[in-house]
Amino acid sequence: MSQPTAPVKNARQLRTPLALALADLAAIFDDLQFTLRCCERLVVELERGDAQRDPVLIESLWVSALNSYARCFRPGERGMGLTEDDLKATGVQGEVLEWHGLLRKIRKHLVLGEANPREVYSIGVSQAADGSPEGIVITSAVHPLVDDLTVRQTGRLAFELSRLLDERIKEHQKKVFAAVEELPKGKLDELPDIEITT
Repeated sequence: MSQPTAPVKNARQLRTPLALALADLAAIFDDLQFTLRCCERLVVELERGDAQRDPVLIESLWVSALNSYARCFRPGERGMGLTEDDLKATGVQGEVLEWHGLLRKIRKHLVLGEANPREVYSIGVSQAADGSPEGIVITSAVHPLVDDLTVRQTGRLAFELSRLLDERIKEHQKKVFAAVEELPKGKLDELPDIEITT
């Protein structure tokens, strides 16, 4: 693909199937990068002492990371979503497919589960000395926060998938550009303008 030597001042919007598929790949790449950034922030937060950790921030970042990660594997109407074959192609050692499945289960529990994912609540009755009921007691058992190793492994997987997807995007860009080069200039001029942000 030819690289512009000066900043691009104007562009035309492409709505071809190839261009739309490239847009899907870019969106998936962005989701992987977001997952990675969430994991990086989580590592920092988890390194703080227990008293300084913010459980709201930890849960928010973890759920956001899992949601972004899961979106990457939706096939979409153009079939550009990541697959299990992509997981294998990362070269990450270990049980990558099992880890991927576990991440999906954790996400389902945190996002779609019917119960509170943070705590399990129990209700009891307190008794007076004579055994008669005295009041209602509500207790809870807190589920542990996500741990550092889980976050690091997830971040590593997102990083390796990003590398794989970056190469796919480069190849797809070449195909889109080759198709555009075959269009007559008049056809290019008919395409709607697209805003360029720098």
